[in-house]
Amino acid sequence: MNNILVLPLALPVLVGILLIFFRSNIPLQRWVSFAVMVVNLGLSIYLLHEIHTEGILRLDFGGWKPPFGISFVADSFSVLLVMTTSIVTAICLLFAFSSMDRSHEKMFFYSFVNLLVAGVNGSFLTGDLFNLYVCFEVMLLASYVLLALGGRKVQLKEAIKYVVINVVSSWLFIVGIAYLYGMVGTLNLAQLSQRIAESGQPPLITVISIVFLTVFALKAGLLLYFWLPGSYAAPPIAIAALFGALLTKVGIYAMFRMFTLVFYHQPVFTHTIIGVLAGLTLIGGSIGAVAYRDIRQIVVYNVIISVGFILIGLAVATPEAMEGSIYYLIHDMIVKALLFLLAGVMITLTKTARMDQISGLIRNYPLLGWMFFIVMLSMAGIPPFSGFIGKVLVGQGAIESGSYLLLALAFGSSILVLYSLLRVFLSCFWGETIIDEEEMITAKKGWLIPCAILTITTIGLGLGAESIATYVSEAANTLLNPDKYIDAVLND
Repeated sequence: MNNILVLPLALPVLVGILLIFFRSNIPLQRWVSFAVMVVNLGLSIYLLHEIHTEGILRLDFGGWKPPFGISFVADSFSVLLVMTTSIVTAICLLFAFSSMDRSHEKMFFYSFVNLLVAGVNGSFLTGDLFNLYVCFEVMLLASYVLLALGGRKVQLKEAIKYVVINVVSSWLFIVGIAYLYGMVGTLNLAQLSQRIAESGQPPLITVISIVFLTVFALKAGLLLYFWLPGSYAAPPIAIAALFGALLTKVGIYAMFRMFTLVFYHQPVFTHTIIGVLAGLTLIGGSIGAVAYRDIRQIVVYNVIISVGFILIGLAVATPEAMEGSIYYLIHDMIVKALLFLLAGVMITLTKTARMDQISGLIRNYPLLGWMFFIVMLSMAGIPPFSGFIGKVLVGQGAIESGSYLLLALAFGSSILVLYSLLRVFLSCFWGETIIDEEEMITAKKGWLIPCAILTITTIGLGLGAESIATYVSEAANTLLNPDKYIDAVLND
């Protein structure tokens, strides 16, 4: 049964390739892509149950046992993220059905979304470092095309910057892999962990760990986020929502995996650097979120704040902080997709992204306004919404470890998140409406229903956090006890 581990990667790849031959059949492309995400969601729920009862699962391609062959490894951490990716992508696809131009849909939009998801899922499930690099590249190649889809000048300009940054980070990634293989003689994550533990992580390995930290910081937007505001604000709404929900999370996942499984022997050095970068990211993201009056920029800087907040859990590395980061990571994938979709609908309806040129939208679009209000409360960590439990647990972990400065920055940034979004809410939804009834653009059901589903999901995740508590606890336990991962891969 472990063969199904490959399906969250293989299904989107196969469908993405097959859909190239059905370029003109848009309904087929839409619903087959949606069905793939639903199947992946079902598979991930089944895998979570299997991991809970049987332990960490492993698939050896071609029957080659680790560390010699290619392996996929599924623990609760990776499968929770596969599950959330499937949910978010399925809902963004529903939104795309009524928001993307048919000309864009015919330019292999659904093929590249499938390939993007394949790269994301492969990154979560791979058990060796080189295949993590390969899956990153699959994801990035798809994102290059999706970012430039539409061919507007701003998209092409941001796509060039995005490609250059990622080519540099990919070069650093492959250099880091080469040096690490030269030092340790393996790229299997479990065996890497074992061999580095035997040597006690000498200084040269610690230097290599900083190369990987730089690579993943670029990909996650941890301090090195200068490329992110332009790239995430340029593409069509559904693509921007996918980027905001998924891409930085793959970098965050890689950082958690590498610095809990492989490079965890010098935490005073490596985890302190991660803590400093997380704190600076919170400061930079907060300044950006309150400085801009462009709704798209405010949304993007809120993505950056979340990156800093989640990585405080890794820097602190207590059980509570780890659980809090995992809860917050799942929550953030859902609410960032929702926030991008809501912002995109607002801009489409008013034809401007300047919040000082929008007023009184709640009179014309009350459902849109109240969904924005709920996502604002959820992102600020107000109970009972989904951001609350993650913020409480990360805060508890910071107190237990004595990291009071990080605690202050984390909760200070939460106040600024609330302030930045409250400014948008009061400016855009309150006051006299700027839209005459005769000129009013109808908000399509195809826009509002996906937003409503995500809004219900963030409420449901907050009220029903207990339903995933067991899996989150298992995920945190595996991250903090690398022997469990090593035993499952090498000693089974």
